[in-house]
Amino acid sequence: MILGVTVFLFTSCKKNLPDVGGTSAEKVANEWWVTLTINNVDVYGIGHSKLVTSNTADNDSKIWIDDQKNGYGFKVKADADFSNLTFSTTAPDNNLYYNPANPPAFPKSVKVTEGKVLLGLGRSKSGNVTDSIYMKVEFSDDPGTIYEVKGHARTKFIEDEY
Repeated sequence: MILGVTVFLFTSCKKNLPDVGGTSAEKVANEWWVTLTINNVDVYGIGHSKLVTSNTADNDSKIWIDDQKNGYGFKVKADADFSNLTFSTTAPDNNLYYNPANPPAFPKSVKVTEGKVLLGLGRSKSGNVTDSIYMKVEFSDDPGTIYEVKGHARTKFIEDEY
């Protein structure tokens, strides 16, 4: 009898929930604290700004790279290789924040090269181990100038916020 009640309790509490899994971009998707530099110098004095990498609605081999208008002002779709954690852009005129009615506000296109997420190789503001991100970018309104965008994953701990 006790065995029957025990079996009933354990089987009746089990829920058959679906395995929702993750997205194709889950290894590279994150919020990041990054700096925009040339030769390790923050030439615009922006400091750390938030950048977001996320999956696309198609959940395919592309990601969104979005600085949420906090830094230079770009949101672009990039091709991604999730096995190597790399990404780059190929499409011209790709900046979703570009507005033809106000063209100088944000660049029309952003070329991203050498994009890479490095698992466990970042350090937050307070020294916590995080992932890091790196990419080179070239803006259509500043052709020929190659910027480095680099930083670490946002931990959301108060001591790590900028």
